[in-house]
Order: sequence, then C-alpha cells, then structure tokens
Amino acid sequence: MKNLTLTFLALLIVLNLSAQQTYKRTLKLMGSRFDITVVADNKVLGDEYIDLAITEITRIEKLISEWDSETQTSAIIRNAGISPVKVDKELFDLIDRATKISKLTDGAFDISFAAMDKIWKFDGSMTEKPSDDEIKKSVVKVGYRNIILDKENSTVFLKLEGMKIGFGAIGKGYAADKAKALLIEKGVKAGIINASGDLNAWGKQPDGKDWMVAITNPLNKAKAFAWLPVYNGAVVTSGNYEKYVEFDNIRYSHIIDPRTGYPSTGIESVTIFTTNAELADALATSVFVMGVETGLNFINQLNGVECIIVDDKNKLHTSENIDLKQIIE
Repeated sequence: MKNLTLTFLALLIVLNLSAQQTYKRTLKLMGSRFDITVVADNKVLGDEYIDLAITEITRIEKLISEWDSETQTSAIIRNAGISPVKVDKELFDLIDRATKISKLTDGAFDISFAAMDKIWKFDGSMTEKPSDDEIKKSVVKVGYRNIILDKENSTVFLKLEGMKIGFGAIGKGYAADKAKALLIEKGVKAGIINASGDLNAWGKQPDGKDWMVAITNPLNKAKAFAWLPVYNGAVVTSGNYEKYVEFDNIRYSHIIDPRTGYPSTGIESVTIFTTNAELADALATSVFVMGVETGLNFINQLNGVECIIVDDKNKLHTSENIDLKQIIE
C-alpha cells in the first residue's frame, strides 16, 4: 500500500510538472518593447505573475525617468549646480553603481551623457557632419566626476548648472533585473524578461530545455549567427544597424562616446553575457565606445563576463571563454 501511495504521489508530481506552460505578453513599457515570459501551472497564475512584473517595471520607470517632472531623478536635474537632493536608497545605490562603472570604464559609460547637446541626428535629417568645435562643446557638461554622492545623507548633487543624468543605457536592464527578482521571490521557477534586447532569464522551459538566445547577424536580422543557451543570467545586445549616419564612407553609431562627443565606429553589434542585465547593459555600451581591441581586452579582465562583437566588416570577435566553433550554425 505504501509503495502504491508513493507511486501515486510521484505520478502527481510528473503530471504537475508536465502541466506547466509558458505564458507570454508583449507590451510597451519605459518607451520600449517588453516581452515577459513566465512558466506557470495555469493561465490565471501566468497572468498574475506577468501583471506583477509589469507593476514592478512601471514602478522603476517612475523612479528613474528624467521626463516625468515628479520623479526624484527630475528633482536632481532641476537642482544641478544649486543644491544636493535627498533620494531613496534604491535610486542612490543605482547612481552609485553607475559611477563605479564609469570609473571602471574610464568614462566610456557615463549617466551624465544626458547633458550632451543633441548635435547628431539619426532620423535621416543630417546632411553634414558637425564641426569639431560643435562636437567639443556638446560634452562640456558631461562628466561622472561631477556627480557628488553623499551616502550618509543619501543625497545626489550635480556640480554643474545645466548638468543632467539619464538611465537610457541601464534603465531597462535594471527594470528587467528587478522584475525577475520579484517573480523569483513570488515562487516563479522560470521565465524571461526581455526589455528590447536586455534579457534576463532563469530556470528552464517546461520540457526541461534551456532558454536559447539568438546572436543576430547585423546585416540580416532574420538570420542568426548562433543560438546560445541562457542559464540563470543576462544577455544584452546593442547594435548600430538601425540608428546611424554615414559621412565620407564612415558609419557613425547612435552610441556616442561621452568623453569626446564623437559617435562610435567600427562595431555593428555587441552582446554581453553576465549575471544581471543592468551590468550587461552598461558594459555593452562601454565596449561599443572602446572599440573591438580595447573592448575585448577590457572584458577579458572581468570575471563572469563574456562578449561577442560583430565588427563593421561583419566579422565575429569573442572574449576568451567563448568557443565560436561550438556556436556557429
């Protein structure tokens, strides 16, 4: 009788596992496309989990948006050059991490890029390249060293009048991380938060297979160079194949070096693999700015971070622990 009971319980567990399905919703959040996928026992639970993720992402937007006049980020910008602003610990810590990444990348990543004059247009309206003088002037109020943080009082002060900060390079990744953490806390065993290419996954598909991510061919987005398994971690891809301008046969990306005001060149896309999407987001931007050689050398010095770069000749470059022979289709 005992053996029959155990067999019945085992059967129930198998049936329960096999009953799990993926539930997905696509919508616009933070001005971008979000694809939220969860594994759940039924549609009611699946919808409930996705709603929780949406609520969390919306909360993050209300914390970090520089376009909403009511946010603490907007208050920091309004008081640039005037006085420090007391903020929630969550926002303070996010800005603190951002400035640390700026130091690590020697300014290739910088949230004060938001103060840059918008002299480069990537909507097809540019007819000539800006002058060197215009480019130099465009970044005079950019510089992470002028972001003054007081941890004891949880205040943020931008030293220069007219200085700004913005989270366009890490905001979606941070939101994906927070949504994932919340869903795991609520008992969701597996899922993917994909914020327009800032992807964070955990667990496995209902059939036990790994989640897979495509490394897209920048010259033909319908095709992939490879499909790679994603374990409990993040994958972020940045590319210039949609937003760029060309002058004198040089393609200038929409990702601009905050130190110089010049757009990055020589790279079509950067894919970063690491533990969280916020970090991956920042590093993808940094590598774009650094270029292939410097970028790969930088990534190879970081533990737990890997990288695939596609250059402007459509050639693949990888960090030391990725074997292209194993991933190319």
